[in-house]
Amino acid sequence: MHFTARLITIISPRQRTAMPKPYTLAVFILVLLSAAAKAQTSVKGKVIDAVTKEPLHGASIRCSHTTCNCACVSGTTGEFELMCEHCESVEVSYLGYQQQIVTKPATVPLIELTPSSNQLNEVIVSASRGEKTKRSEAPVAIGIINQKTLQDAKAVSFDQVLNKVSGVNMVNLGNEQHQMSIRQPMTTKSLFLYLEDGIPVRTTGLYNHNALLEINMAAVKNIEVIKGPSSSLYGSEAIGGVVNLTTLSPTATPLLKLSLQANDNGYKRTDLQAGFTTKKWGFALSGYYADKRNSFIEYTDFHKGTITARVDYRFSEKTSVATSLTWLKYHSDMAGGVDSTMFATKKLVNPQTFTYREVDALRIRSTLTQSWNQRSKTTVSLVYRDNTIGQNPAYRIKDDYRKQGNAWIGKKNLAHGEINESSFNSYGLIVQHRQRLPWKNAVLLGGASMDLSPSTYNARYISITKDTIANKYTSFDRTDSILTNYSTRINNYALFAGFEFDLVKNLKWVMSLRYDRFDYDFNNHLPPSAFSGSADTVTRFERFSPKVGFTYRLNARIGFYANYSQGFVPPQVTEMFTGVKVPDLKAATFFNYETGGWAEIIRNRFSIDWSIYQLDGSDEVISVKLNDGSFENRNAGKTRHRGIEFGMNITPVKDVTVRFSGAYSVHRFIDFAEKGQDYSRNEMNNAPRWLHNTEIWYKPSFAKGLRIGAEWQKVGSYYMDAKNTVKYKGYDLINLRAGYQRGPFEIWLNVMNVADNYFSWISSKSNSGHSYQLADPRTFNAGISYDLGRFFKKS
Repeated sequence: MHFTARLITIISPRQRTAMPKPYTLAVFILVLLSAAAKAQTSVKGKVIDAVTKEPLHGASIRCSHTTCNCACVSGTTGEFELMCEHCESVEVSYLGYQQQIVTKPATVPLIELTPSSNQLNEVIVSASRGEKTKRSEAPVAIGIINQKTLQDAKAVSFDQVLNKVSGVNMVNLGNEQHQMSIRQPMTTKSLFLYLEDGIPVRTTGLYNHNALLEINMAAVKNIEVIKGPSSSLYGSEAIGGVVNLTTLSPTATPLLKLSLQANDNGYKRTDLQAGFTTKKWGFALSGYYADKRNSFIEYTDFHKGTITARVDYRFSEKTSVATSLTWLKYHSDMAGGVDSTMFATKKLVNPQTFTYREVDALRIRSTLTQSWNQRSKTTVSLVYRDNTIGQNPAYRIKDDYRKQGNAWIGKKNLAHGEINESSFNSYGLIVQHRQRLPWKNAVLLGGASMDLSPSTYNARYISITKDTIANKYTSFDRTDSILTNYSTRINNYALFAGFEFDLVKNLKWVMSLRYDRFDYDFNNHLPPSAFSGSADTVTRFERFSPKVGFTYRLNARIGFYANYSQGFVPPQVTEMFTGVKVPDLKAATFFNYETGGWAEIIRNRFSIDWSIYQLDGSDEVISVKLNDGSFENRNAGKTRHRGIEFGMNITPVKDVTVRFSGAYSVHRFIDFAEKGQDYSRNEMNNAPRWLHNTEIWYKPSFAKGLRIGAEWQKVGSYYMDAKNTVKYKGYDLINLRAGYQRGPFEIWLNVMNVADNYFSWISSKSNSGHSYQLADPRTFNAGISYDLGRFFKKS
């Protein structure tokens, strides 16, 4: 208190003696208060994410002085005020970010934290329904694609980033269409759940394997992939994995970023990202328009426009509401695959000339968050969806000329197909409360949800003319023949609960349980038949889905986990009622046994993670051939999926990082007979045993903002049919990426399929022949972006 002593000497001893005692005491108090006030330094600032520019709520700011205990945390807008006597530098830390020491903090009002490159410190939200936790504290296998990875990759479709996660093989079907493989073969079945901010993109019972094309890629901040069943947290369809896409929040500083990119394969795209915060309001706007014409193979054009608007309002530090709206309009030519002759001769001629897929989607979500105190939080979400898919599908086209017995019948120049449309509306409510307890660091989670989704489906027969010389389907005629016309009210009610606690030091138990009830109220607008579907009926499915697991940390750098979980999938509406005389199906169930772990071998230099699993499926829906030659859906399939997934992150030298993600798995039919064929003990088709993705990045210190990367993706061989008669060799794909960012300006160049390999994304064999989904040849994709928000910052 040297400053205080100097102030006291201002009053001489004679003056102090002459003054009355009350006045003397008052003077001393004023002097001391004045000295204390002047010794305290007020440091104000704001903590934000260095990549997304979003505010970081709850960041810790602490004085670096060894004898000082001054500290505070940032508020909901990232702002903080630290009162300190020795504030020459501060330590700023936040879960999942690199700690930063700021010298002379009074002159640095904006502190930008960089996401941590240490996997064990990465933050996840999917494993606990929205609550931030360290990846190393969750007893699940989870892969993370953060915002930095998304920005470096400059992906034009989600497979270009999701395939970096061990055990994930997202199949590119062109124009953002896709299939998925996570602990399952490459498939279109409803075994994967896609979430946007923790809420399903589509309603259960109306699964679409192309669900990710309904996502606004420009609005995505990061992606988390939970591998294995998660029905106890998120409900049905969460079997092979859950893909949760977190969207951008309003930025702490003004952002107005425009991007343009194009490639030599006819693809063009423009992006917009904007955001700002003012007082209690926050705004974010993001979207893009993509267009492709005159690609390497004919009839593969598409265009997509989508935009997401979000408005946040903060009533107080404890109460806030976030409302977002996403609108999308999509149209794509539906090329389908090429046959074995075209594939072998590299004859890039498409047989389709009129098939298409169209999607119109609208999603609105409003979430109220109430933090009662540091231990208690409640969220209430209202959800609305409006979705329509119309198509003239290539996979429905069948030639009239066909073999019957030993003879061929029908006309060679005729075929048939259908035009169909599926639509639904959803009205949802999700209520959730999280309570931290003083006993053993315990956390209790409870909630309920309701999803009411009326839907319709109709299909009309079309007759098709075929040019047998050019092998093209040239035109079609609409007919008055209606194949299917029905409506279904799908109501899903659920209760869920979770509990976690520290049994002993470093040993955390996690348990969750969910109850789901589904009501399908089917109303057939046509007379029941093998084409139109069953008679009017109401069907109910109920299921309890448990999960239990633990994590154990040997020390701060080594740990492992284990879990047991169950998942279920009720039959889809099309499986249950379309082309079915009497619906009689149960929900398919899956049982998962899993263990894994992680280790940081060299601090901030070398880390590994792994998981081993066995997933058994029963009562899977298959198509059974009846005595009269017709087919019927039944619960009769059993499958087994075993595998090991592993990853490594290495920083061998400064400025160089290496990532390896791999998986070896075997998928088998255990008891499976479909359409008169017994596949028991066979390997499942379209199920490569070996997957890996390796990537290396060089970001030189001497050229800040420059990045150069190379990626090698390997998909091993697999059987093309369930009979295991023919294999596809798989493929190798090498991509190169380079970019440079300086301030608000960025340019990049991605060279995809550098070796110009000729291969198929997915290859299959059926009674109608072989089908190959051709991959793009070597493609150069260049882009440029600029953040105009800097001008608003200056103003």
